Order: sequence, then structure tokens, then C-alpha cells
Amino acid sequence: MTAVSKYTAAETEALQKSKTIGIIGLGDMGYLYAKRFSEAGWNVVGCDREDLYEETVQKFADDKFKILRNGHFVSRISDYIIYSVEAENIRKIISIYGPSTKFGAIVGGQTSCKEPEIAAFEDILPKDVKIISVHSLHGPKVSTTGQPLVLINHRGDDESFRFVECLVSCLNSKIVYLSAKEHDKITADTQAVTHAAFLSMGVAWMNINQYPWVTPRWIGGLENAKMNISLRIFSNKWHVYAGLAITNPSAHEQVLQYSSSTTSLFTLMIQKKKDELRERMLKAKEFVFGHINDHDLLLDDYILQKFSLSKNPPGGKQPNSHLSLLAIVDSWFTLGIVPYDHIICSTPLFRIFLGVTEYLFCAPGLLEECIEDAVHDESFRQDDLEFTIAARNWASIISFGNFELYKREFEKTQKFFSSKFSEANVIGNEMIKTILERVHEREAANESK
Repeated sequence: MTAVSKYTAAETEALQKSKTIGIIGLGDMGYLYAKRFSEAGWNVVGCDREDLYEETVQKFADDKFKILRNGHFVSRISDYIIYSVEAENIRKIISIYGPSTKFGAIVGGQTSCKEPEIAAFEDILPKDVKIISVHSLHGPKVSTTGQPLVLINHRGDDESFRFVECLVSCLNSKIVYLSAKEHDKITADTQAVTHAAFLSMGVAWMNINQYPWVTPRWIGGLENAKMNISLRIFSNKWHVYAGLAITNPSAHEQVLQYSSSTTSLFTLMIQKKKDELRERMLKAKEFVFGHINDHDLLLDDYILQKFSLSKNPPGGKQPNSHLSLLAIVDSWFTLGIVPYDHIICSTPLFRIFLGVTEYLFCAPGLLEECIEDAVHDESFRQDDLEFTIAARNWASIISFGNFELYKREFEKTQKFFSSKFSEANVIGNEMIKTILERVHEREAANESK
């Protein structure tokens, strides 16, 4: 449901005058919260790294919130403190600033994996401190309106939770109430496999020194979506994805399965075992998309052709195994995940992921063409080999929990594609807007039945 304050306007105004909101960590999401809360009338203070204090003051000089030197100053005066820091560092940062928490205050975090975050709060903070965490399921470049916002009331009384609901109501997001465990399972189900797919795609393109939007073999509707998704991921900060993948145990299992599915399917392709590949894909299709018909698809040819980075007019259909998308659905099937079960907690990127795979598997005749190309056309063999290697490499990095290696691989690929990020984000935003409209239309149609 959409967040609606349960306070009257007068009560909200009184709260805004008496309460202070603290943000520890002013990266992209921390800044988004600080800006939106302060513009809505709340008294907001924030901090970033102490060694960058003067620079941070200058950076946010035109904003309505106040910059303090460090988290001690934020914690001792704030009634609700949000730790907006990398998942890798959350325990360390809480251990530094947690002891300065104001008596009776509320704390929460914005990390993508909640069980480690809340465990750190429980281990370090005084028992009088209430724990109510948040997680906006979208990136900082996406409007908060209508997007899912998870609230986790782990250790808070009714009045404290009501206050947090009042605060976040200014974001106009759809509130989803979960426990930490539920949150982590759902975010892994909806993000781990799909992130692995498009991270691997970017690395594969880099390793063969190929910008797909200038290559005729990558012209076409599904290719447009793949490019936009992959570039959108690499235009963000590495820790956004590393935190989910490395700190969430459910994500480990899923990324390993994605690597396994990719390898198995590629093996069937090069062994030309068409019947076995087809049988496997049809079973996965029935499990994941059995309730979908071609009239219910989120995407269509017009949308897929419209959002293109290429300046070349689309030619005829290019053969492609679409190994990356086949492996996503194979992974869901193997793990017993039905992605539609979690649509209420889906990120904008996940809706595109889902729309693209749905289109490939459910548009009439497309899956059969894809299987035929996978077995008999070898023009994508090098691409598929590089993709398989990249998927296995990401699985190894994540299974070993190596943040530094994750960062190095991510930023190397990020640098390769950096010249196209600005344009890709504009096109991606339009694609997200269009798909969200389709999602809302579908939801409204289902409710009317």
C-alpha cells in the first residue's frame, strides 16, 4: 500500500518541529533521503566521512539539511538515525557511532541485506534504542513515487513505528511490511540471479572488446533491453550489488545456480542436443510462465525497438541463443522460484528483467527460434563462451565473499562502458516508466476480474 501519514497535518507539523532525523552516510541514497525529508519540512542532519567534512559542507551547501562533522554528532541529537552505508561496512560504522545514540532513539539502516544489519544493531546498541529499518527498492536516479519501500519493525513500539511511517510518507512510495528474514529471501529471489546475468553480460562484452550498440549482430528489440539493463547496472556504484550478493546467504545459492545453469545450457548447445535443451526450457517455461499468455506480456515489439542505443536502423532478425535469459529462467525453475510471487517487492530493474524473459519465453514462436539458433547457428559461440566464463567468475568472487575483487571487476567493466551511461540512463528511465504503466494496467485488470 502507499505510505499515508496517520497523523493530522497539525500533529505532523508538531513532530517536524520537535524531532530530528539523522543520516549517517551521504552517498546517493543517503542524500536522496536527506533531501526529500528536509524538503518535506523535517529537521535533518547528516554526515559523511570525517576526513571529507569541509568538502561535504561545500557539496551540500545549497540543500536544506545541516552537515555535521561525524556520526557521533548526528547520533547524540537525532530521534531517528538511518545508517546509509555499504553493507560491507555496516557493523564497523555502527560500532563507532552506535554508543553515541540518543537515549530512546530509533535506528535503522538502508543496506540491501537486513539480517546482518539488524544483528549488528542488536549486538552493539543499548537496549533502550528501538530498531526500525528501511529499504527503498530502487536506485537513487528513480523517482520514489509508487516504488516499493520496505519497513521492518524489528524492535519498536507502535508510536515509534507510526512516527517512521509518517516520516517516509513524503516519499509517496508503496509500503511493504516484512521481517528481516523475509526481506532477505525476497530480495535474493528477485535480484541475485538477474544481477548476475547482466553483470556477466557486461564483462563478456568488455572481454571481447565489443560495444554491442555499434555491432549489427546486436541490433534488435531484446538486445536493446539487454544493453539498457546492463549499462544501467554498471552506471551505479559497485557496492550496491556487492552488498546484496556477498552478505545475503540466499543470494550465494542463487548466483551459483545461475553459473551452473549457464554452463549446462551452453554444454547442450555445443553438443547440439536440441531435444534435451528444448525439453528443459519448456519445463522451465511452464513452471515460471504457465499462467501467462501473449496478451498479458509486459513488453512488445514496439517497446523493445523504441528504446535503442544504436543509431543504426534495425535490420532483419539476428540469430541469438539468448543464453543469458535462458539461464535466468532455468535457475528460477531449478530453485523453485516463481518471480511473480514477489512482484510487490520488485525493483524497477527487476520488472524489466521479468518483462524481457517473459517476452522471450511467451511471445509466439520466439523460444523455438531461440533454441534452433542456439544449436545450429555458431555466430554467437564466442559471445556465449565469454558469457559462461564471466558467470562462473562472478560466482567464484561472490562465494569467496571477496569485496575487493568484486569492486575491481565491476569498476574495470564500468570504465569500459562509461561513455554511454548518460544516454543509457535517459533511455532506461523511459523504459522503466513505460513498463511500470504496463504493470499498473495488469494489476488493475487482475483486480477487476
